[in-house]
Formats: sequence, C-alpha cells, structure tokens
Amino acid sequence: MAGLLQALVSASEKAADIARLCRQEQPLFQLLVAEKTGPDRNQRFLQDFKTLADVLIQEVIKHDLGKEFPELQGHIHGEESSEFRSPEGEMVTVRVCATPEDTAALLLAVLEPERKAAELLSDAVHRDVALADAAVAAVELSIPPQDLAIWIDPIDSTNEYIRGSEDVGPIDGIAPAGLCSALVLIGAYNRHTGCPVLGVINEPFFQRDCKTRRWQGRYHWGVAYGDTRLSSLSPPVSSLVPRVVLSRAEAPAVRAALKPLCGGRLLFAAGAGYKLLCVILGLADVYVLSEGSTFAWDACAPHAILRALGGGIVALAGALQVRRAGGIGTPPELVYNCPIDGVDGAERWANCGGLVAYVDPQHLEAVLATLDTMPRL
Repeated sequence: MAGLLQALVSASEKAADIARLCRQEQPLFQLLVAEKTGPDRNQRFLQDFKTLADVLIQEVIKHDLGKEFPELQGHIHGEESSEFRSPEGEMVTVRVCATPEDTAALLLAVLEPERKAAELLSDAVHRDVALADAAVAAVELSIPPQDLAIWIDPIDSTNEYIRGSEDVGPIDGIAPAGLCSALVLIGAYNRHTGCPVLGVINEPFFQRDCKTRRWQGRYHWGVAYGDTRLSSLSPPVSSLVPRVVLSRAEAPAVRAALKPLCGGRLLFAAGAGYKLLCVILGLADVYVLSEGSTFAWDACAPHAILRALGGGIVALAGALQVRRAGGIGTPPELVYNCPIDGVDGAERWANCGGLVAYVDPQHLEAVLATLDTMPRL
C-alpha cells in the first residue's frame, strides 16, 4: 500500500507537469481545445471541453499505475475518452507508447505541425518523477491492490483551465474562479464495497514563482482504510457558524434556506474538486450541491481525504430520505462502484441527488436539518 500511495502521488506530480506545460504554450493550448459531444458531454454546462492535456494525463496515469501494479489493469477509470480529433479531422487514440519517439510521433498526428510541442509533451510523459517525501514513504498499510480500483479526473474544472483566469483574487480565502481551481484528482476505492480508501489532490497552479513567473504546485493526500486514518493535513478547526461553499449555479431556494444558518454569508467557488478541497483545507466547513452534476471521478479522491480527516461525503437526496424516514446517525456515504442502470456515457457515474461534504458531523447535521424543511429536495 505504501508503494501505491507513492505511485499515486508521483503520477499526480507528472500530471501537474503536463498541465503546466500545456498552459505555457499558449498557441498550442488554443489549438488543443475540442468540444465534448454525444454521451461524453456533461449536461451541467452549455459548452464543455476536453483538452489534449486531459486525455494525455489520464492515459499517463493509467499507463504508469498499470505498469507498476498489474493487478489494477482494467480497473483504472477516467473521465475522458482517449480519442482526440486532429487538425485534419481524423480521430487519434492517445496512449503512451513504448518509447518517447513513438509517443511524440503519435502526438504529432494531433499537433501537426507543432513537432517541438509533441516532443516536449512526450518527454514529460516518459520522464521519471523523483518523489522526495518522507511522510509518503513512511506510510505502511496492508491492502491488496487487487481489491482496489482507481478514479481519475485528469483536470478537474476543465472550464477554468481553458479560461485561464490567472489573477482572480480570493474572497474569504477562497478563489471564486480561475486557474487555481484546476486540479488533478486520483482516488482509490475498494472495488467490492465502493468505499474510497486513498486520495491524492494535486494543485498544479497553486502559486507563481515571484522571479521566474512560472507556476508551482502542491499536493495533498489521505488514507482511510479500516481503523487507519492518515493524511498530509491536520483536521481543520471547526467554526461555530458553518461556512458553506456553493456553486454560483446553485438553486436560489437552497441559497435562501442556507443563508440564515451561515450568518447571512455564503461562499462561492468554481469546480467540484476545488470546493471539496476548500472543505478539506478548512476554508469552508460544508460544500452543498443540490443537483446531480458531479461524478465519481470528481468526488473519489477528495472523499478519501475527508474520511481521513474524520468527515465524509453523503448523497443529499439519500440523506434527507433517511432522515425523513426516522433514521438516526450519519447517513450512508457515496460509493464509487455502482453505475446507474439504463444510463449511457458519463451520466452513468453521476452523483444523483446532490451531495454534502463535511469534516465536522455537527455541521452535516445542521445543514441536513435546514434542508429538511424544503419539501422538493
């Protein structure tokens, strides 16, 4: 298990390098954007995108983890289709080849005539990441890799990654939008129970070096397996008045119901992963989403870290149903091994009925008690 944690963190660092590289080549970045269509389209947005960085990062993580842990092959899942449309309109299946030269040649089919860019990306794909993290190396857990599966979100908040707003100032410590909300999410879950057990969140665009102006990143991890709870972070200090972070698209009725609970002040941010990270870091106490517009790959990694810190993520509709039926105690949490029957494409893995992410169970109870008064939820 220690080796798997190191592998996930290393994969997230390589992914962050690729994400930054694509942003540094602005003409290339503009070329790489392709609109999602058909069953892969996220209904949450009027216009949704995938980038070559998305696809390439996902395939790199699949390749590197599958090579080191053959037991995981066939059980590493991602948001993105591996197909990408070339400038000539041909579909190219993006994958990691045996050599940097072969990978560069495949990428050139997408990037033609940007040969140098294809070579830079290929070099990043095949470069070994030296991870000097004693805390990660010291983690020792016994969990068979064959019991696990992986969810990858190669660039969560792709919309913000594409917009590239680099100078959005924080409000109450939370960036309401911008490049900093683009994250790499890698989560491992028990493939039999669906319970998240290990998560890594990488922030490729955490801050800029004041001299070079190049972006620097950071990562966070958590392990929640059996009775073991380990994390790179300490549990955040709980506030007396819950600080709730929402999407700006959240229903007005939900906003109105929660506002008095929060002392009249709600927080807003972009990206499901980033809002979950805000709870993990203690910038918010609760993240509430009333719609099923997030997916397994959005929540798996943050959920594992939240569990490591003593919190979790519950399905909002399910939690209210249990509550209204007279159930007591913490409601059932999200699981990651159950696709929705009769649904195709990305929607099979939607977190239907919304969610509530929390660290302090008292805050969860307060939010559920408030939303329980809304008959339409």
